[in-house]
Amino acid sequence: MPSPPLRDHTQLTARFAVPGRIAIEASPLGGPVVRLIHGEQQALIALHGAQVLNWTIRGQGLLWLSPVARIRDGKGIRGGIPVCWPWFADHPTDVGKPAHGFVRHRSWEMVAAKAEALSTSVVLAAPTVLADAAMWPHDAEARLTVSLGQSLGLALETVNTGSRSFSITEALHTYFRVSDIANAEIAGLDGCTYLDKLEAFARKRQSGAVHIDAEVDRIYLGDTAALELYDKGTRRRVLIESTGSRSAVVWNPWTAKTARLGDMGSPDAFRQMLCIETANAGDDVVTLPQGGRHELGVTYRCLLAD
Repeated sequence: MPSPPLRDHTQLTARFAVPGRIAIEASPLGGPVVRLIHGEQQALIALHGAQVLNWTIRGQGLLWLSPVARIRDGKGIRGGIPVCWPWFADHPTDVGKPAHGFVRHRSWEMVAAKAEALSTSVVLAAPTVLADAAMWPHDAEARLTVSLGQSLGLALETVNTGSRSFSITEALHTYFRVSDIANAEIAGLDGCTYLDKLEAFARKRQSGAVHIDAEVDRIYLGDTAALELYDKGTRRRVLIESTGSRSAVVWNPWTAKTARLGDMGSPDAFRQMLCIETANAGDDVVTLPQGGRHELGVTYRCLLAD
């Protein structure tokens, strides 16, 4: 019988910590978190949801996290990089099931960590359990590798461990911190078709760079492998390179939805965040046969202003 997964930060420290590179800490938000350190960069990952909470370069935070965020079993964390799996957004046939799947609501198992010359990394795993069958009747395992080197990388692998094929949608739901939403611009989507979720998934075509001046919830389809977020307020550029994906999601809740969500922290919190999500969503559905594997990957590289 396999040993139960380690949850306590002191046990995890004894097994995985590397002084100056990998630390396991008791988070003030609740639950253990893993801190990766590589040169001037740091990344903080909660075991709950395998969720990256922050990524900093020279002390500058690049991700937005709600000031009222807490780590609690059965709840998602608002901000950072949530893992949406094995479905993205609402369940395709039953809106009563949790939005964005069920693995973001539970603690993942820490299975590996490395401190190498060029990168520092951690691997977290979430196999399906018997209780999941009521929501999604398949056997599978999700594994997330978070690596920190010259860039921040995430690789979400799905393995079909069951006897029949299944289909998934998924996303790495990244909340970027911006100086003000009016200063944000997304390049790389010009000419792409997108599904406008605010208009019953109407198909539209993007013209030029993406600017946000109202609520936006879009699934962009096609060549979305190389995007760039430019913040003219900080003169900071984030290059976003994805693999295993033919879709990207752009989301900002604006005023009314921020109020409805209730966990954004303030009425104007939408002004400091913009979600650009690497995804398999919309038409971009992944089907895995028995024993099949799929990896959804993204690399973020930040160019800071001098």
